[in-house]
Parts: sequence; structure tokens; C-alpha cells
Amino acid sequence: MALQDLEQHLRSLSPDEQASAIYILVQSLGNPWRSIEKTPGVCGGRACIANTRIPIWGLVEAKRSGYSDADLLTSYPTLTANDLANAWIYVAAHPEEVEVAIHDNQAA
Repeated sequence: MALQDLEQHLRSLSPDEQASAIYILVQSLGNPWRSIEKTPGVCGGRACIANTRIPIWGLVEAKRSGYSDADLLTSYPTLTANDLANAWIYVAAHPEEVEVAIHDNQAA
């Protein structure tokens, strides 16, 4: 398939389908969570979207509350589809860490 054909198909997808397509592409690149960082003193040192205070655990909680990827991208204007795809890859790779962060936040 030519890149031009692929672009047409991608543009015809819903926002959630586009986010899923980005997720698939990001997975294939290696080092998938380069836009995820842990910085002491920022969000308790928990994993966040790089250069933001958007915690990964917060995105998971929003998703569990019924937010779609498109809703999250709208709710967080600085969040990109690539950031969100990286976040979901990070969650899949570090589920225990994310669950601990969710638990700690609920206990606070």
C-alpha cells in the first residue's frame, strides 16, 4: 500500500481508531515510552507525560471512568495522540506500578 493510500484510510478513521493506529505505529518504533518521564518533585515522582504534570495513573483512571482517547485529547490540549499511545504502552509494560500509584492517590 502506498503512503498516500494509507493517509486516506487513516483520515477516514474515527478519532479512537486513529489513536489505536498511532499506538500500533509507536509500538513498532522501539523505546516506546520516550515521552514518559519520572521527575522527583513532579507528581510525586510518578510517571507522567514528558514536560507536563499529566500523570499516567490519572489517564488510566479517566479511561476507567469512561473517557475515550478522543475525550482525553480534548480534555488535555497539550496531550498528543503520540503521548497517549506511549502512555498506554507504558501502562501495559508497568501495570503494577500504575496500580500502586492509583491506590496511593485514592488513599491520599
